[in-house]
Amino acid sequence: MKLYSDVGVQRFGQVLGDLLLLGWVAFCTALGLTVFKITNALGYPGRKAAEAGDGLSGDLQKLSGSIGKVPAVGDELQAPVDGAAKAAARMAEAGRDQAHAAEQLAYLLAGVTIGLPVLFALLIWLPRRIRFSRRATAARKFIDNAADLDLFALRAMANQPMHKLAKISDDPVTAWREGDSAVITRLADLELRSTGLRLPRPAVES
Repeated sequence: MKLYSDVGVQRFGQVLGDLLLLGWVAFCTALGLTVFKITNALGYPGRKAAEAGDGLSGDLQKLSGSIGKVPAVGDELQAPVDGAAKAAARMAEAGRDQAHAAEQLAYLLAGVTIGLPVLFALLIWLPRRIRFSRRATAARKFIDNAADLDLFALRAMANQPMHKLAKISDDPVTAWREGDSAVITRLADLELRSTGLRLPRPAVES
């Protein structure tokens, strides 16, 4: 599979485009990670609340166990302490829910920040690169020697703009039919360059 053109200017554009695409992916990834950190930080109060609630609930449960051993009034004193322990546990659960929601939002925003711009860039750049690779790879199979130039000269007359053909010959069709090697070589070169290939060496020497 041919990935890059043999034509210098075209190859430079392809390499530059690939590097820009990689740079864009790296930039979007870094931006997405920053968005994740900032958004996930919104869950910090919830995490602290959960930590404090768990600690308070645990302490109150220990206290409740000790109070329950007090003769006569132990049960009466234990009830409000147990209620406070449950309230602390609910506070911890609410904190965890808040932290989890912030984390989920952080993942969502980071995914959108990274995914959409990268996908957009890929949809613009990759089809062009794939088309070039397919055309150049297929064309290279037909350009083993100068005898194959007729095919590419014929394709040039079908595909290339008229003003480019006029620069090669006033009547390229007649020249092609008469086997004018100079015109055929120039036509083939025009078509090959558009697919990212160069003339085979024997044709260049001739």
